[in-house]
Amino acid sequence: MSSLDHTITGNALAISLEDEIRLVRADLAAATERIGRTVLKNGPLRVTLVALKPGGALPSHRSEGPITVQVLEGTMEVRAGEANHRLPRGSIFALAGGIQHSVLSEGGGIFLLTLVTTQSPS
Repeated sequence: MSSLDHTITGNALAISLEDEIRLVRADLAAATERIGRTVLKNGPLRVTLVALKPGGALPSHRSEGPITVQVLEGTMEVRAGEANHRLPRGSIFALAGGIQHSVLSEGGGIFLLTLVTTQSPS
């Protein structure tokens, strides 16, 4: 994943997704099949833009906390447990923490991943 460019230093932060998507597209050109760019990291909250080339995938894995996937471009196929979910552009998908899942995009695309970690208090 690309280095983090944005952190919340006050009470709020605005990020241009259009600008971030342009950067992800440029990085994707040099990538093998996918690229991720963390656009926000604050405590247990992570927001990452993920771009997949046609046929690109995220292999099966688990996230400790709940996630959402918001499809911004293309169509994503999410396999969660034993179920397959087809997510066209404009879809949002939520998944509880600890569930095995994978993502595939036959035609390529971009999605916004939001993850809440189960970070223990300091």
